[in-house]
Amino acid sequence: LYLGLGAILFVPIFKTVTHLPPYVGMMLSLAVVATFAEIYSNKKFNISSVEGEDDDNAGHHSPVHHSLSKIELPSILFFLGILLAVAAMESLGILFNAAGALNEAIPNTDIVVMLFGVGSAVIDNVPLVAASMGMFSEPLDSPLWHFIAYSAGTGGSMLIIGSAAGVVAMGMEKIDFFWYLKKIAWLALIGFVSGAIVFILLRDFVLHG
Repeated sequence: LYLGLGAILFVPIFKTVTHLPPYVGMMLSLAVVATFAEIYSNKKFNISSVEGEDDDNAGHHSPVHHSLSKIELPSILFFLGILLAVAAMESLGILFNAAGALNEAIPNTDIVVMLFGVGSAVIDNVPLVAASMGMFSEPLDSPLWHFIAYSAGTGGSMLIIGSAAGVVAMGMEKIDFFWYLKKIAWLALIGFVSGAIVFILLRDFVLHG
């Protein structure tokens, strides 16, 4: 546990020192944790497994093998496909054209970002955020990205199908879609709009006042 937490904290330090992309530090941390897990688990092998008499069962002691066996491959392929599609649209310039069309139709960027939040209630927030990264060219420290993260993350709660957690809760607690729409959706909408207004006020009058 401590090694895993330390590996996560190591990623930003690695990026700052080496100036390499964060995923390189993440993969390095994952390799270190996996190596430690394999070495630690080898101590639990019995003598017959170590000597090769039970090679078929030895692999099942591997924590990495056990973890990989629990991975839901369709979900990984789903997100991979989304990111590939978004990257393709960004390379073709479709996202920048869409951003230009939105800015012409709605000059206020805050309203556009709030529409992202409303859209995330129907569309998964991962493709929305990935698409927004190709639609806007603001610097990384721009408050716009904080607003996009808030809108996409919070707006998905307006419908129970708008977030992975909502879908899981829908299955585990047997929550009806229309019950959620009648009882919770309007509360989530009020909370989303209120939070967006507070964010805009803080950004314009407090942080940059």
